[in-house]
Amino acid sequence: MSNTKNPKQLKTIAVLGTGIIGAPVARNLHKHLFAVRVWNRTRAKTEALASCGVDVFDTPREAVDGADIIITLLKDGPAVLEAMESAATGLSKGGIWIQMSTVGITAIHDLAAFAKRRELKFYDAPLQGTRQPAEQGQLVVLASGPTEERDNVQPVFDAIGKRTLWVSDRIGASSRLKLALNSWAFALTHGVAESLALAKGLGIDPALVVDVVKGGPMDSGYFQLKASSILADDYTTSFSIANAVKDAQLVVEAAEQADIQVDATVAGLQRFLRTLEAGHGDKDMAASGLVKVER
Repeated sequence: MSNTKNPKQLKTIAVLGTGIIGAPVARNLHKHLFAVRVWNRTRAKTEALASCGVDVFDTPREAVDGADIIITLLKDGPAVLEAMESAATGLSKGGIWIQMSTVGITAIHDLAAFAKRRELKFYDAPLQGTRQPAEQGQLVVLASGPTEERDNVQPVFDAIGKRTLWVSDRIGASSRLKLALNSWAFALTHGVAESLALAKGLGIDPALVVDVVKGGPMDSGYFQLKASSILADDYTTSFSIANAVKDAQLVVEAAEQADIQVDATVAGLQRFLRTLEAGHGDKDMAASGLVKVER
């Protein structure tokens, strides 16, 4: 296999977190001839990676040992910090840490402070995209960080994504942008779910909503994807309700700090919370309309 996206010396990359996004990220890095080492809290989620030649380790410390670049793709800021603290004795001074989890504006600065203490070169690089783009290597990387190592991290981004947007050299800018993008994704998701539910409740075939929207100015690939899932009652996870709750809370917290009203996100968070509390946390966030409010 030719390696057109990685013309420089091959790098060893440790990926901490192999969930819905982390596993395909590790797989695509391996396909592009990086040496990949992985750790996940639940080892069962690494079995498929082990079978394709990725090195699997039992602890973050073992995974990062000898790695040139560390990628974190874990649930939230505390989980990332816990993993990196566990890996601390295996970290190399001057190593590169690419933080790709969605952690919000407070946690990203806590993580940057840890990187500074450990003398790591830190990149704030959350990802835009869910399961399918991750599997296809079509994510969008929202990157912020120092300019001097960009030539070394860009091949990593090229291996997993279709586009890199360099947002700033200021850590935290990308995490802020990701929250704004997530607020839009949540609004779209709730909009589709409510529209189809309203049609059904009024005695109209909800498929007619999709038929009218199709090909018009309100249509989009995202609309079609989520509408298809809802109509088929198929909530295979691209982005889970549990993660939607976490990220919506991050948006609300950031908005409060900036003194901005985000009424739609606040209302949407309540929908996600009702669905989570009803036991649907592992379903795709398109399931946000499954639970009706008791009157």
